Amino acid sequence: MNTTTVSPATVTRSRGVERLVRGQPTSDGAGVKLTRVLTQPLQQRLDPFLMLDAFGSDAASDYIGGFPDHPHRGFETVTVMKAGRMRHHDSVGNTGLLEPGSVQWMTAGRGIIHSEMPEQEEGRMAGFQLWVNLAARDKMQPPAYRDVPPQGVPVFALEGGIQVRVIAGSTHGVTGAVTRPTTEPLVLDIVLPAGASFDVPLPAGHNAFAYVYGGVAAQVGGATVASEHMAILSNDAAADGVRFAASAGERAVQILLVAGAPLREPIAQYGPFVMNTTQELHQAVADFQSGALAT
Repeated sequence: MNTTTVSPATVTRSRGVERLVRGQPTSDGAGVKLTRVLTQPLQQRLDPFLMLDAFGSDAASDYIGGFPDHPHRGFETVTVMKAGRMRHHDSVGNTGLLEPGSVQWMTAGRGIIHSEMPEQEEGRMAGFQLWVNLAARDKMQPPAYRDVPPQGVPVFALEGGIQVRVIAGSTHGVTGAVTRPTTEPLVLDIVLPAGASFDVPLPAGHNAFAYVYGGVAAQVGGATVASEHMAILSNDAAADGVRFAASAGERAVQILLVAGAPLREPIAQYGPFVMNTTQELHQAVADFQSGALAT
């Protein structure tokens, strides 16, 4: 892993926390246990982001069923692996191995059928899956897939032991593994040692949230956010970013920061299909049933 040392950025006024959300336990695929953090009722508020799932377990029974073949249309999926190994296959002919530190960015576009299945029978499996909406004009584009190995994700460090993986977007002069037009997603995986603080500039018009997933708690915009909680950041026109801090004497905290430009378009969702109208959803289901979705 190549780590670049950068100079800190300074946020003059940090966004605050509008709301705290605790993830809800659920299951998906063939019974994989996970925590759904960003749920459907929050989609308009956190536009262009549709869903965030966190998964993490040492028990094979929680993940061994994996995610057998299933369809998508109209958005992008981002899988961030923290531990474990999963194998990707899809209807376009792509295959890839997700291993610790790797990222999979899949644009479903007009339609794709894929699977993500564990390549292990014991040990820890952990990571995230984020769904990013596509603009109406882009929903029927051809599907695309990118598999980013651990060494392909840029990492930068700041004084005090702060480390940041730039999964998507650009910050502190570092461009991430993936950049996307229109929604302009910023996805940062942050490790903040005890006693450290870290400022991230954000465009005023972008929606943003932070999910604390390691350690006891982090300070986000001056509010205490416990582990396994998501902080929805306020849309303060006078704020130029967000400030994170970790209390002295505690262990390091880990934070996933996600921000992006809202599409401000209608959202119509039926399971793995996300379109703009009910009619488009009916067409997606009909295309899947007829075998035309992924052709």
